[in-house]
Amino acid sequence: MRNSLLEVTPVIPETLARLPELAGNLFFSWHRPIRALFEDLGPDLWKQTNGNPRLMIRCVDQAALERAARDVDYRERYQAALELLDAYVRVSAPGADEPLIAYFCAEYGFHESFPVYSGGLGVLAADYCKAASDERANFVAVGLLYEQGYFTQTVDNDGNQQAEYRERDPRDLPVEPVRTAAGEWLKVSVRVAGRDVVARAWKAQAGRAPVYLLDTNCAENAPSDRDITHRLYGGDDSTRIRQEMILGIGGVRALRALGVQPAVWHLNEGHAAFLILELLREHLAAGLPFNAALEAVAAACVFTTHTPVAAGHDAFGHELVEAHFGDFIRELGIPLERFLDLARAPSVPHLFNMTRLALNGARHVNGVSRVHGGVSARLCADEWPEVRPEDNPVGYITNGVHVPTFLHQRWTDFFDRELGVEWRERLRDPDFWGAIERVPDERYWATAQDVKSRMLATVRERLQREYERKGLSPAQLRHVTRYLDPQRPGVLTIGFARRFATYKRATLLMLDRARLARLLNDPDRPLVLLFAGKAHPADEPGKQVLREIRQLMMSPEFLGRVVFVEDYDLQLSRSLVAGVDVWLNNPIAPLEASGTSGMKAAINGRLNLSILDGWWAEGWMHDNGWGIPPANVADPGRRDALEADMILDTIAEEVVPLYYDKTSPGCPPEWVRRSKRAMVTVIPRFNMRRVMFDYMRGLYQPSVAQYRRLADASFTGARTLADWKQRVRAAWPKVSLKLVSDSSRDLPRGERLRLAVAVALNGLAPADVRVEFLARRLLPQADRTPPPLSSYGVTARDGLWRSVLTAADESANGETLFALDVEPPECGQFATEIRIYPFHELLAHPCELGLMKWL
Repeated sequence: MRNSLLEVTPVIPETLARLPELAGNLFFSWHRPIRALFEDLGPDLWKQTNGNPRLMIRCVDQAALERAARDVDYRERYQAALELLDAYVRVSAPGADEPLIAYFCAEYGFHESFPVYSGGLGVLAADYCKAASDERANFVAVGLLYEQGYFTQTVDNDGNQQAEYRERDPRDLPVEPVRTAAGEWLKVSVRVAGRDVVARAWKAQAGRAPVYLLDTNCAENAPSDRDITHRLYGGDDSTRIRQEMILGIGGVRALRALGVQPAVWHLNEGHAAFLILELLREHLAAGLPFNAALEAVAAACVFTTHTPVAAGHDAFGHELVEAHFGDFIRELGIPLERFLDLARAPSVPHLFNMTRLALNGARHVNGVSRVHGGVSARLCADEWPEVRPEDNPVGYITNGVHVPTFLHQRWTDFFDRELGVEWRERLRDPDFWGAIERVPDERYWATAQDVKSRMLATVRERLQREYERKGLSPAQLRHVTRYLDPQRPGVLTIGFARRFATYKRATLLMLDRARLARLLNDPDRPLVLLFAGKAHPADEPGKQVLREIRQLMMSPEFLGRVVFVEDYDLQLSRSLVAGVDVWLNNPIAPLEASGTSGMKAAINGRLNLSILDGWWAEGWMHDNGWGIPPANVADPGRRDALEADMILDTIAEEVVPLYYDKTSPGCPPEWVRRSKRAMVTVIPRFNMRRVMFDYMRGLYQPSVAQYRRLADASFTGARTLADWKQRVRAAWPKVSLKLVSDSSRDLPRGERLRLAVAVALNGLAPADVRVEFLARRLLPQADRTPPPLSSYGVTARDGLWRSVLTAADESANGETLFALDVEPPECGQFATEIRIYPFHELLAHPCELGLMKWL
């Protein structure tokens, strides 16, 4: 009996019998009134359980439940929550003909009490699931259930980060075992390194959206295999490859065992790319040739990359891959080298690169912001070696946030009063949100300061618990928190909270400590910097950044002016983004793929002060925050110094004077105007329902249409396309083109442009290629900036003129003549070129072969 756990659970009164149901649906993670029902049963226990409803109702005092059952107000709130949840989940289901989307991700950040996430990728994935639920999409998510999840952070007095991993009892999590029709736990088997590894399936319910999670802690497995899903992003490459095999291969098999038939497979990052291999195995087993099977798989797959540097892409040594996939490769019936080629990057040919596997196995690829789309197109350009990066298949859809999750409850109530409850269904309507600017400044500012006061109270409480745990004195706590007073929220507060990776440069403003100290210590216009964030346990440079901030916090000139709050999680994130006055972000551009914390701040009316990278390069409108252009210098030290100076200049010359403007009684007028503009400009453009709409229109629907074209008539299209590609690749090296006749370089308006090109097709037919005239306007100068938010469904770009040449006669030497006879659409100077590339009506993207030649 030593150290065994005895749990005495209360009996839930009949009048509150559905509390476990409210605790079991992740709808509570974006509906605060439901969370309040559990918190009100025992506020201290709520904090001790980290806001965990399921654990709460197993450990709460019986007397508290009985008091709640007798409390008329509590029962009314309980009933209202049930009616809301019932109405939400019972809204008409998707139509039978609506394609099913299967969304795969290695982590999901729904709520702090469900710790199967490490940071932004997981929070984004959970937000996407919530939006899919709100949009009533035909949608299912797949991931892994980790026993320990990510670590809990403590920081000692010297700034050294300690990572503590805690075992999680599945009974404490909002998951249930998935049962077969016979009532048995649904399990799947994956062949890993010569042995069968069993994974069992769990189900979480996120509103209307099911989320299936696999873990390998099964009695059938050897101890080392039971540990595969022990820790998120833990272990060596061997652990990572096994985790990703369970996610990708096991995830597909779990859906098949459930009878789920997705029309689209969405890989959210490369961790899930092994699902491509499982789909490939299925098609090969059905009798398709390898190349046709790959075309069929790729047509149904969508790949979203979030990583702006090659080093961030998962890659495994070939020996490790062969050891883990030996049986799988033999089942595929293909040579080892052909298998390895599926994930071989030209620049690093000795590694099995998960991003390259995803690029080869998905015909629809996107980055997560306009800047990141361009970065990814360049990063992956050698996948399409003859095509310019701007023309290759990598597009972008800029991320968003789930507004009901991250909008503070006080703002939710404010919107209900000022805009009407219909605002929840008008999130994508820019005209609707303009009404915020007509709200009286005094009412708006009172709400903003109320939210800030609550944030300050949260931070003080967390710091108090930390100092008590460490045995520090009350006097030390008073010095640190002297400007974090909920009763006096008028001190300008700047927040910086995120993963402490070195490229995010948390210590950038500290390059000029003397100037920073002068700014922070102005007695008439005080300023506080609030920091929070975790460094990956293996990231020593990141942990050194944390040490520097912690040590600065305790130095005399910064005591109480620079504050670090440990164990950054979703609860602290929601509080900070809603409550700080300014949200600071100063990454090294262009390494911020998107970033979403600034969006969360802006929807709460907080002003971003950020380098123009990621989403902010699209979100900044000059009057809704401050945008800092990246310094265009090669030396990293010089770059950091210049950008730090620009940020400090902005704080000193604009931020501080605007915030402390006393010209209007009650509130700083220009600050309030900008705060309203942040809401008005960001909510309708950067909410996750807009993102879901863009994915549906730009990626999912085209993917469904492409797969149907290839799958029709027993995959005739897939076979045809695969054979055609093979023939084109063989002929392409000897394809050439030359100009035969050209028009004058000066054309009066109304005259036609006529030219002809002779093409040596090397056995290809004229229909196998497209010869194209391309003109880019130089004067008047055209705006060539790609559109914001999404690259899909874009109409013709200003200043870009394309015309296709038509095949005419065949010349005596066997070349085919292609001619153009067209009237230029506008006046101006143009840079022109003629190019040729393979063309087939079954291609998902005109440049997907990566073959192109120019004149």
